[in-house]
Amino acid sequence: MPKLPHLSGAQIIRTLDILGFVRIRQSGSHVLLRRGSVGCVVLNHKEVKIGTLAGLLRQTGVSAEEFLSALAS
Repeated sequence: MPKLPHLSGAQIIRTLDILGFVRIRQSGSHVLLRRGSVGCVVLNHKEVKIGTLAGLLRQTGVSAEEFLSALAS
């Protein structure tokens, strides 16, 4: 697994949008995204911890390599 970078919530949401996730709703700083039957909640903070990002990727079924290649585009 490649090393994950420190990212903001907005960067994570933008990258998941590229991967086909759609923003369903937002409540405060929590943004609910969904792709098919898989959903996730992203914290829209200035910096999201790496462990939180890893758990989010595990929850969505997106590999770190796939996420990083979408982040680079």
